[in-house]
Amino acid sequence: MNHNVTTTVTVVGAGVAGLAASAALASAGLDVELLERKPYVGGRASSYEHPALHEVVDCQHVLLGCCANLIHLLNESGAADKVRWYDELVFLEQGGRRSVFRPNGLPAPFHFSDSFLRASMLGLHDKLAIARGMTEFLSAAERDDEIGLDQWLKRTKQTPLAVKHFWEPVVLCTLNDSFANCSLRASAKVFRELFLKSPLGARLGIPTVPLSDLYSAAARLLGARGGTVSFRTGVDSIEAAAGGKWLLKSSAGDRLADSVVLALPFEQTQKLISTLPRSDAGVALERDITRFVHAPYTTVHLWFDRQITDLDHAALLGTTIQWMFHKSRIRSYPKGRGSYVELVIAASHAQLKMEREEILNGALAELASFFPEVKRATVVKSGILKEARATFSVLPGLDKLRPSAVSSWPGIYLAGDWTATGWPATMESAARSGYLAAEAVARDVGVGGRFLQDDLAASGLMKVFG
Repeated sequence: MNHNVTTTVTVVGAGVAGLAASAALASAGLDVELLERKPYVGGRASSYEHPALHEVVDCQHVLLGCCANLIHLLNESGAADKVRWYDELVFLEQGGRRSVFRPNGLPAPFHFSDSFLRASMLGLHDKLAIARGMTEFLSAAERDDEIGLDQWLKRTKQTPLAVKHFWEPVVLCTLNDSFANCSLRASAKVFRELFLKSPLGARLGIPTVPLSDLYSAAARLLGARGGTVSFRTGVDSIEAAAGGKWLLKSSAGDRLADSVVLALPFEQTQKLISTLPRSDAGVALERDITRFVHAPYTTVHLWFDRQITDLDHAALLGTTIQWMFHKSRIRSYPKGRGSYVELVIAASHAQLKMEREEILNGALAELASFFPEVKRATVVKSGILKEARATFSVLPGLDKLRPSAVSSWPGIYLAGDWTATGWPATMESAARSGYLAAEAVARDVGVGGRFLQDDLAASGLMKVFG
């Protein structure tokens, strides 16, 4: 590296992807500025004070043990102690019957075998169907990206209860969409990483602080490495400037940069690249981006005057709600403060059109079918967050359209969970994209560096399958 020449890098977007890219590039000695249009970090995984509730709220995102790059970012930034890890996955039926999945000490892929056999939520025929399907995911070979998971479920003759109580809750909670909108390749990646590859893969990490608090540690890491974060600075356009530089016109003044990383959702990226010099490759990228669509996510926030359950979290089966996070327990609130519960409704297309009271009343009725104490408790306050653009849909055939970090414009790089990371629409994909973009920038400016972390290693007998 030539220490007499400073390469300036502007990263646009302080979500997980932008934070990962910025921190990595600053560690390589580059002059990094991170621009964020909001007054806080986190992007779609952010939190804010609700003006009516006077509570800091967010749409809950969790970590899994297989999220190697996201975990690395938290470790690097000193935020790892702000995550509570759980080795058990609890599936709850209406009426309160629990099926608990926990590792048993056997080598992968048999580490959940006894939990699976004892699971009351499934019958024998359902378990046989699931086992038959899961054997197809033992190999690390890539699956067909052109067909949806719905076709695969039919081909492998999955039973209605296996679909309802296993495949559906896992897919909705990880991929946030219907079977038809999830490619077999993306779905196979999820099930292999979570349930087969290693006992560590399905460990559930839930932040004990609001999400922007969690990810602000990465912003502080950037500052400690000599970089800067500029809030309330939205970029309106990017133009080519003299000397091979790029001019970013922002709401807080213009910036000149040698390299630019667009760490943004696909629709915001599409807007900014439309102002760049025209080229066939650029036109093709704009066209490809039009194939991406959003999947919505809705959370219901409830504050009760008493404890409603001894569970910290659970997958809720057979209802509109897919997951319950008992945030007052996760965050170790005193019991006297009652229960603060967040309920997740994934792929919530219907809820986008519903009124608040309809969603709230339905959620309370469903929650009471799992936890009778809800009927005796008083709702102190409640809130509903609708995130219409929560994730992108991992549609069949979409993988080939996901762009790499290197664009056709020299000095312009792409990041975001929707880019070509090898992972579906997750925060792990976002972290991977940030590190991939940082590697591309570092390589092109001559400083080099490897930032991407290897996937969680296969363990036990899964080493045989790659």
